[in-house]
Amino acid sequence: QVQLVESGGGLVQPGGSLRLSCAASGFPLDDYAMAWFRQAPGKEREAVSCISNTDGTTSYVDSLKGRFTIARDNAKNTVYLQMNDLKPEDTAVYYCAAGFCHVDHFGRYYYPGYGIDYWGKGTPVTVSS
Repeated sequence: QVQLVESGGGLVQPGGSLRLSCAASGFPLDDYAMAWFRQAPGKEREAVSCISNTDGTTSYVDSLKGRFTIARDNAKNTVYLQMNDLKPEDTAVYYCAAGFCHVDHFGRYYYPGYGIDYWGKGTPVTVSS
């Protein structure tokens, strides 16, 4: 049974940091690129970052590059998202996903609406003072 279980979300003050984890099971993690998405209240789900399964190349949406860092540990079947200098607009439910990294010619990650095979159920992050 395929499972992606996110953890590490919570309440943090502006300027703070959180590290999200995604524990994967039921499929060979090293066969899949892994991604993070988020969905803010009242908004559509949006792509955040992706890490390839071939060479570990990482990609981000422009607005988050420099504050967020994605990483993976295939031996632990876990993917991480380190989030620094958090802002209130980062408040969202964060989702882990397995599939394919779409990257434009500027190296930016984007999600065209397909290419994700598995989704987690999400972990909420609230940035507030």
